[in-house]
Amino acid sequence: MIRSAAVVGTGLIGTSVALALGRRGVVVHLIDQNESAVRTAASLGAGTVGAPPDTVDLAVLAVPPAQVGPALAAHQARGLARAYTDVASVKAQPERGVAASGADAGAFIGGHPMAGRERSGPLAACATLFEGRSWVLTPTSLTSRDTLNMALMMVALCGAVPVVMDSGAHDLAVARVSHTPHVVSSLLAARLLHLNQDASRLAGQGLRDMVRIAGGDLRLWTDILESNAPAVAEVLAELGEDLQVTVAALRGLSTGDPDERARSTSLLADMLGRGITGRDRIPGKHGHPVPACTPVRVLIGDQPGELARLLVNAADLGVNIEDMTIDHSPGQESGLVELMVAHSRAHSMAQSLTAAGWSVQRLRQPAAAPDPVAV
Repeated sequence: MIRSAAVVGTGLIGTSVALALGRRGVVVHLIDQNESAVRTAASLGAGTVGAPPDTVDLAVLAVPPAQVGPALAAHQARGLARAYTDVASVKAQPERGVAASGADAGAFIGGHPMAGRERSGPLAACATLFEGRSWVLTPTSLTSRDTLNMALMMVALCGAVPVVMDSGAHDLAVARVSHTPHVVSSLLAARLLHLNQDASRLAGQGLRDMVRIAGGDLRLWTDILESNAPAVAEVLAELGEDLQVTVAALRGLSTGDPDERARSTSLLADMLGRGITGRDRIPGKHGHPVPACTPVRVLIGDQPGELARLLVNAADLGVNIEDMTIDHSPGQESGLVELMVAHSRAHSMAQSLTAAGWSVQRLRQPAAAPDPVAV
């Protein structure tokens, strides 16, 4: 069992780990050169400030990827813990750093919790941040069984789901599912720099969803991209090829050549279709495939308790809500709540909510089958 732990680095992830372990009865010690950050984390109940008097069971190195190796060697020399792990979002570079540092690699296992927020620092931390999320562990041939078991216990205490991977495979995977999306989000958000105020008011929830992650910590993401540059560059190169084809297809639609227009339309349909297929590869709740859903859109006022009242009414209907988004109306004290529910329940739910006094947008009817052609 993990009875004691040390967390080195009290940013968002480190403090969240400390909070998660602390609520499960683990005695946590907080170590950070940033005096303000470590005291803030302690004030949130994440643990006590300073190195422990005795060797702890596990140390979590919540430091940038390039610092994992030196930090491991330094804390091992002080006898901080029996086992060590990190939480860096790339794994090959820290693995190389550990080997170069001369540290005991048998007492270390790489780790990466697949969770985060747009905000950084201890004040953004949350004890439930990792619940139900994947937590990658990257043992090497040198990693001891005791170290692996200690990391698995930590993941369980944080409520996460362990996923064991090779460090190289991990870095290629996160380049596709995390790092490249952040770059694309930032590039798209940068297109808005010269948007005037009137035009910006046209932005809807789709754009907000696309640029949400562009608000991440600048220094953190610079370090992440530098650490996983080859893998991210490879994915962006693939995306660039698709963009070139898409741009050519869009320009082809403005020509007077019917054959060119037909070819361009086919290319655009192929791009959109591949996007739909790729999106469907993302697991839904509990790791299951995303079910086919219909959005039920409800207009609500921006008053305390309105959203809660809507959800209570929806719960009374016995309809399971698969997902939910809120689109705030610019300049108005109202918002549009989109409840994603099974196709078979959408119409009855919309009717019931309307009867309860809610303003529900009319559902789109499925397209009718074409009439048979007489021969």
